[in-house]
Amino acid sequence: MNNQKRAGFITAVIGIVAFMILFNAGSQASIVNWPVETYLGLAFTIGWLSHVPVWLAHTLAALVLILVIVGFYKVGSWVYGLIAKRR
Repeated sequence: MNNQKRAGFITAVIGIVAFMILFNAGSQASIVNWPVETYLGLAFTIGWLSHVPVWLAHTLAALVLILVIVGFYKVGSWVYGLIAKRR
């Protein structure tokens, strides 16, 4: 694994943790339950705002979380590539 992939992975982990913190800021749930609460909260929000069926809201919530992780990975890799070129 090269440094650019490591930087992308670290950025993805930090990004998804920040996303979970944002989604669970006012929640009384323990930190162990934050990933599930984030997923269910996102599914509820999608279902409530768009009135889609429950199965579609859960599918879209999973897709959104995957896209957030991939997006943070790509941004982290890209920024590391920019920094590494300057040296």
